[in-house]
Amino acid sequence: QVQLVESGGGLVQAGDSLRLSCVASGRTFSRYTMGWFRQAPGKEREFVAAITWPGNNAYYIDSAKGRFTISRDSAKNTVYLQMNMLKPEDTAVYRCAADRLPVRGDSYARPVDYDVWGRGTQVTVSS
Repeated sequence: QVQLVESGGGLVQAGDSLRLSCVASGRTFSRYTMGWFRQAPGKEREFVAAITWPGNNAYYIDSAKGRFTISRDSAKNTVYLQMNMLKPEDTAVYRCAADRLPVRGDSYARPVDYDVWGRGTQVTVSS
């Protein structure tokens, strides 16, 4: 059973950076599409970024383009989300997720297509 554990969240000021990490168990990590989603209080869960399998293509929500970078280190079974120029509206619980099927269309952006989820890490950005 694949398990995901996130870390790296915290309280920062606007303009600061954070790097979130998500460590996955399992021997076929490199063959999963990995996604980051976030949910703020009173709001729906929102796609943030994904790195696909196959292809290792990266996708981002528009508000994250140019500020966030998703990457994976298969040797460490870890996916990262580097977040720069953080804004108060980035405040949310960030969760990573794994899709064990090959990417199909825009499945990378749909929570329903991910079958394994971490518990999340809180990111709070003060103004």
